[in-house]
Amino acid sequence: MTNHPGAAHGTLFATSDLHIGYQENRAIVEGLRPAAPNDWLIVAGDIGEIMADVRWALGLLAERFATVVWAPGNHELWTHPADPVALRGVRRYEHLVALCRELGVHTPEDPYPVWHGEGGPVRIAPLFVGYDYTFLPPGAATKAQALARAHESGAVCSDEYLLHPDPYPSREAWCRARVAATERRLAEADPAVPTILVNHYPLVREPTDVLYYPELAQWCGTTATADWHTRYNVAAVVYGHLHIPRRTRHDGVRFQEVSVGYPREWRRRGPDVPSGLTRILPERGTR
Repeated sequence: MTNHPGAAHGTLFATSDLHIGYQENRAIVEGLRPAAPNDWLIVAGDIGEIMADVRWALGLLAERFATVVWAPGNHELWTHPADPVALRGVRRYEHLVALCRELGVHTPEDPYPVWHGEGGPVRIAPLFVGYDYTFLPPGAATKAQALARAHESGAVCSDEYLLHPDPYPSREAWCRARVAATERRLAEADPAVPTILVNHYPLVREPTDVLYYPELAQWCGTTATADWHTRYNVAAVVYGHLHIPRRTRHDGVRFQEVSVGYPREWRRRGPDVPSGLTRILPERGTR
């Protein structure tokens, strides 16, 4: 894992939701290149569902960027029938971590790297906390009601069939364990160094308010992380999952959604193929 404390002129980029099972998106990944030798890249999950695809993409990016930091998305954690790697739950996650370490990619299980380029020093903290059905859609008071609404509308996340929490009894239990472990690590970090929190899901509920199907919010995070951007010394939050790339502020903290999304989605946003890279540091207007 490469660290460049003297990288004064590098750029910290981020991307997510590459979904390289689509050939158009695989071509985007093939075109992802740093602008300078000291550029870093954050990958906030959902590279793809097949382990070989994840290896290909992260291996390519690790060869090109000085440092790559990865946080898992729900799609990497799926046990997809087309994937020869049939691991489930925690064992699948551990396999992904081992793959990343083999490639020199930082994971939520490794020491958090510190960006010393322009806008730094800033600690980059990749997270894996999951979701627990606490982002309930309007009118639903319980998980059962929220799931019923999702089935009525036809907006049911494929996680219900492909994302297994083994050996935990539920996705909620796995989420609770991950939240507790992550809180311990963040509390132990030096508070004098600002942190960029990187998670596949938004850490607050508000970004899900613009979803076309509000029922999908229940698969988009947990209320347990709602104060992390104010409890810790956080410079920014980077996330994906919603396929709605934009920048918002919550309690004065920048939240950056960096997803590429499916081809049918990015085509609606304009005629150009997305670059796939969002600049995180230096923040636009500061250079």
